[in-house]
Amino acid sequence: MRIAITGARGQLGAALAVALADGHDLTLLGHGQIELSDPQTTDQIAATGADVVIHSAAYTNVDGCARDPDLAYRVNALGTKYVALACRRLGAPLVYISTNEVFAGDANRPYREYDPAAPVNAYGQSKWAGELAVHELLRDFFIVRVAWLYGGERNFVRTVLRLAANPPADGLRMVDDEVGNPTYCADVAEGVARLITTGCYGTYHLVNDGSCSRYAFCREILRQAGHADLPVTPIRLADYRRDSTPPPYTALANLAGADLGVTLRPWHDALAAYLATLA
Repeated sequence: MRIAITGARGQLGAALAVALADGHDLTLLGHGQIELSDPQTTDQIAATGADVVIHSAAYTNVDGCARDPDLAYRVNALGTKYVALACRRLGAPLVYISTNEVFAGDANRPYREYDPAAPVNAYGQSKWAGELAVHELLRDFFIVRVAWLYGGERNFVRTVLRLAANPPADGLRMVDDEVGNPTYCADVAEGVARLITTGCYGTYHLVNDGSCSRYAFCREILRQAGHADLPVTPIRLADYRRDSTPPPYTALANLAGADLGVTLRPWHDALAAYLATLA
């Protein structure tokens, strides 16, 4: 199968390239090959002749999106429109990587695939607009929502490990009222590789099983990495000043994928596997 992957140099795109390397002809499209905010993206992707397009590229700097929501919209909404138009021209299904931040964060249980979206920040709004573009233009697509990804060179796990190596005098401070699913990119990539073989198009939540707060995630990283004694102070979202407003509770439930047998392991186990690769 000929598969084009956008964002191929990002942490999820790189994991997808590894997971799909065997048995597929891959076209890896990084920022040097396509500029999502440019309508020429449609021609460039159509020229690959891909049988499937996986669109993992995005402007994911959440605070940057808050500072420049028009840029977020051009890249994440219009850019996705241009990718979807290429898929329409090719007659190829699209896998659009979306986010838990399309939800408002006011639920009292994990969000299901068809719960109403109501993003509260510019990043979530731009990614939700991308989902709408996919629905508008295509019949055959997978929308795959992910959350709290790690696996590349820059992510929350590496940040915590860096802080643990040279901790502040008063210890670490981590938000305890923001809840999501810590998710290993390699596991998402394997899940996508399985999903595209099913032909069961629709919306999916591919996250490692279980959820926790940023504080609890940090404590587990430290425990598994041998720094369990390092002090960590829980703080509130309101105490952590940033340009964006993250939704406080965006745990996702994988119901649609699980019905097809596509599930991801518990997040504690996935974290251990990732830390083993760093060791």
